[in-house]
Amino acid sequence: MNSSPFPAESADQRIVLIGDPRVRAVPVRECGEALVDCRGRMRVDTRRADPAGHFAHLRTGVAERLQRAERLLPDDWRWLLVEGYRPPELQREIFDGYAATLRKLDPSADEEQIRTAASRWCAPAETAGHVAGAAVDLTVCTRDGTEVDMGSPEAATPEESGGACYTHAPGLSERARENRALMIGALSSVGMVNYPTEWWHWSYGDRYWAWSTAAPMAVYGPVQGV
Repeated sequence: MNSSPFPAESADQRIVLIGDPRVRAVPVRECGEALVDCRGRMRVDTRRADPAGHFAHLRTGVAERLQRAERLLPDDWRWLLVEGYRPPELQREIFDGYAATLRKLDPSADEEQIRTAASRWCAPAETAGHVAGAAVDLTVCTRDGTEVDMGSPEAATPEESGGACYTHAPGLSERARENRALMIGALSSVGMVNYPTEWWHWSYGDRYWAWSTAAPMAVYGPVQGV
């Protein structure tokens, strides 16, 4: 019997989490590509907007891939970019805050268990794609801005969603499974990879992408600002 208080922790033991030592071991050879503001290129949501506009920026190559992938979606669908680049200090703040929440859920858990559980939903700063401008949190909306049913809210934790945040979670409605499949098909076709504990998180060029695709190295490393 699984006594863990963390839903879906054992949903798929084949998943390699983003904080895994194998991901941390991937070397980075920074290519120097610029961050670009995606506002004006595609629909950008403001739910996690920051005054400096960091959230709307991605590496040029990532933004271009999203634009190509959008053309593969059903005619009435558009990407809704929620968050791209995050400064490293914000990434650490989010990770530490979620880890603190998990400690309250299970005071008996040791720090390694907490770190592992936290990395299902937020990457440690040293392996995070967001701090490199290489990862994007996004969902899909219709032409009029109505969000498409993906089976759980964007950015819902495993605890909040009962594990439905996992890309291939069991128990999704047929409509949600079909919608996720269309999203997966479009983004995979342009070389992006999904973090399988978060259906909304996709990246290109970061350490998780390199590990997932057996690339010899990541090409995007941490960026200090836009």
